[in-house]
Amino acid sequence: MIVGGGHNGLVAAAYLARAGRSVLVLERLDHTGGAAVSTRPFAGVDARLSRYSYLVSLLPSKIVRDLGLDFRIGPRTISSYTPAERAGRPTGLLVGGGEARTREAFARLTGSDREYESWQRFYGMTGRVAERVFPTLTEPLPTRDELRRRVDDEEAWRTLFEEPIGVAIEDRFADDLVRGVVLTDALIGTFADAHDPALPQNRCFLYHVIGGGTGAWDVPVGGMGALTDALATAARDAGADIATGHEAVRIDTDGRTAEITYRTPDGERVAAARHVLVNASPQALAELTGDAPPAPAEGAQLKVNMLLKRLPRLRDESVDPREAFSGTFHIAEGYRQLATAHAQAAAGELPAAPPSEIYCHSLTDPTILGPDLVEQGYQTLTLFGLHTPARLFDRDNDGVREELLKSTLAQLDAHLAEPLADCLATDADGRPCIEAKTPLDLERDLRLPGGNIFHRELSWPYAQEGTGRWGVETRHANVLLCGAGAVRGGGVSGVPGHNAAMAVLEATAG
Repeated sequence: MIVGGGHNGLVAAAYLARAGRSVLVLERLDHTGGAAVSTRPFAGVDARLSRYSYLVSLLPSKIVRDLGLDFRIGPRTISSYTPAERAGRPTGLLVGGGEARTREAFARLTGSDREYESWQRFYGMTGRVAERVFPTLTEPLPTRDELRRRVDDEEAWRTLFEEPIGVAIEDRFADDLVRGVVLTDALIGTFADAHDPALPQNRCFLYHVIGGGTGAWDVPVGGMGALTDALATAARDAGADIATGHEAVRIDTDGRTAEITYRTPDGERVAAARHVLVNASPQALAELTGDAPPAPAEGAQLKVNMLLKRLPRLRDESVDPREAFSGTFHIAEGYRQLATAHAQAAAGELPAAPPSEIYCHSLTDPTILGPDLVEQGYQTLTLFGLHTPARLFDRDNDGVREELLKSTLAQLDAHLAEPLADCLATDADGRPCIEAKTPLDLERDLRLPGGNIFHRELSWPYAQEGTGRWGVETRHANVLLCGAGAVRGGGVSGVPGHNAAMAVLEATAG
């Protein structure tokens, strides 16, 4: 039995059904996919947006091959663009489009080749770590010493695993904007300072730079829902039964067999299984088993989905908006700006200059738009805001959401040659095509504890006390956690689903 039909639950279902196991997936909603879905959020508009999760990096090609998924990703030729103002003039940093072009962009912004050469050395180091660490995500958990030997680079190990990432950034880079661009990968969905001694920022950074063994973040062709649709098809084709509108409410287990009580539109039922895999948060798992729940980890992001009639013109005329928005478009993410925003939010205030980054899915993959919209030049934008912890929204979620959205878009407008509002499309009712989701909205809509997109703080990808062989084990021998809260969870990866399935197959071998 698999509780939850998000992407990890579907991965587990497909592996187990292909291995000949009898599999039933219980999904409380009327559709599968969880947070990895594509929807038409704007009335009467033929645009399917990846509503909650946007890009793919951590999904191993092994899973795609093993399950024969009809799914592909579109690479982004531009990695990022970060607008800035220097000496009263608009400028920016474009990363991508070839080595010579990137080097020239660094030199134009900073006045020399020093920062670019430091960038090359730093990301050369993370690339080597990625090649060595990423394959371990679908293997039994290595010990800390085993992973350290696998990395085989003491400087890299110290930089990423032992000292705050802020130390490395400040030692290697001098330009504030360049420092900020590097730091952002340590803060996506993680509310932390660059020098936090507990190193949540380092764990976040590590997962953002190891994906696929390269650290590249790519666009899911057809939208994120294309992935989960392919997974659901693979699971069903292998013989798994997927029951939507079925909500698990209790798990009773003696460690060998389990009974799952669940609600359907027709009433309450009970089913038995040898193993139960829970594709939900650790808090939801505790509620199902009657165990004491872990302390929730607070989410800290703003998610904004938009549809534009056209891309806005930039104040920096040296870059084409189609290139600037085709990668990650950084806003108010200088190093000092990020530190100030964190300090303000930690003090209970909304950041005066909210940092965020934007992704334009449709530039890489126009198939998510109807043909008429493509012909007219429409584009999607999805924005991920940083340093906005759930506590800031407790007093007035709707009011604070609107205030934060206004100030976030104002930071973007400061770098545009025309207001973003002039570029927004309208829906069938004449309303602007823009929606925003706070951590509290994500908690309500997706049952993410505290709105945390990782379910809890990310863990190091090695064994620690109580993590078990695969990082999915719980105190109940036949109940496994296969959601983002598992060790090596977080992000759209399928890794916890794969690892839970492997744990079951090992336990039942022979």
